[in-house]
Amino acid sequence: MRSALADPHRAEAGRPRWWVAGLSLFLVAVLAGAWWLQREQPYVAPGDRTDGERSAPALAAEAVERLERAIEGGDTPAGAVLGADDAARALLSAVVDNGVALRLRDLDLRYVDEAAAGADGSWQAAVEVRWRLAGLYRTAARSEVTFGFRLHEGRVLVTSVGGGDGRTPLWFTGPLEVGRGPGTLVLAAGGESPDRYAAWARRAVTVVRRVLPGWRGGLVVEVPADPGQLHEALAAAPGTYDGIAAVTTSVDGSLAPEAPVHVFVNPAVFGGLRPTGAQVVMSHEAVHVATGAAQAVLPLWLAEGFADYVALRDVDLPLRTTAGQIIEQVRRDGPPAALPGPAEFETTRSHLGATYEAAWQACVLLAERAGEQALVGLYRRVEGGEPLGRVLRDETGLTEADLTRLWQERLRDLAG
Repeated sequence: MRSALADPHRAEAGRPRWWVAGLSLFLVAVLAGAWWLQREQPYVAPGDRTDGERSAPALAAEAVERLERAIEGGDTPAGAVLGADDAARALLSAVVDNGVALRLRDLDLRYVDEAAAGADGSWQAAVEVRWRLAGLYRTAARSEVTFGFRLHEGRVLVTSVGGGDGRTPLWFTGPLEVGRGPGTLVLAAGGESPDRYAAWARRAVTVVRRVLPGWRGGLVVEVPADPGQLHEALAAAPGTYDGIAAVTTSVDGSLAPEAPVHVFVNPAVFGGLRPTGAQVVMSHEAVHVATGAAQAVLPLWLAEGFADYVALRDVDLPLRTTAGQIIEQVRRDGPPAALPGPAEFETTRSHLGATYEAAWQACVLLAERAGEQALVGLYRRVEGGEPLGRVLRDETGLTEADLTRLWQERLRDLAG
């Protein structure tokens, strides 16, 4: 997973800024493998249940199928009638409307199995959801969403959607505002307007193509209503991304190369950014989307440093702003002993901003020494699986020890 640590530009007021930082998908994503392949057989109720109990899963599967047809047909009343109460009816109506607004294709909702039963006859079950965003992806996204059900007068009604241990797609959480642009799509929850995010997304595509002109993919940005909704969308423990401005990850949490990848915004942090800082964060995340970093395995200093290199390449800000945290750290403790690795990129570390600034400076050094195309070539080849040491020598003439020494000297000079 890639993420951006908030670091708004507040140089005018002399305050420390939150900074851009991406945390790699492979730190937090769980390899889903072929989980959906294990769900191909239809659900069969256990034989030792009563007739009433045995009918409930089948009726629930029919309810899920009716919801699927309502979404495909844009039939809000048909979706709402499945809800067990006013809240559930309103939610299902919003889900239908969202499906229309997002122009979903290849939609498939499938009842999988019971997850938990309540004393009142209600139960929770996993529902496999498959969908594709038309015009943006050729492959479908997949997720197992927790649904709540209740048997009432011979029919099954939906009591809730989302929560549990699985991911909850944002379009299943309530009404969304949708903003579209050339190759961009923004989904905003909680009444948030998508307009600002759509403008940042369009600009981010332009920024990325200045360095990576071959990228022609789409950029999808999801803006949850609050951090709690963000954690539910990513099936993350509460607090995991409280200090993170944005996260780039596959929708299903897998490392599969074909899995759709979105940028997920933490509104509590991103909303506090100044416009320049917000743009840098969005551009940083767009680099991860463009390079397939969410599914790649490569050194974190290179993945995150390169994303910052592209995002900051044409930003006119002083180093006391863009590298202020690492400068302060080096003045206090001296330069780091090695280029930052997984431990330094943990989302809960107190000096995370300095880590990303240090990684950025390593990539700036390489671009200055060997040229931007050499840096791009280095990134692409390492991303493709070639050993860092060999590629580094080929593209820049440096060994890893040389790079570390020159980087440490650079940080000392900045601090001095």
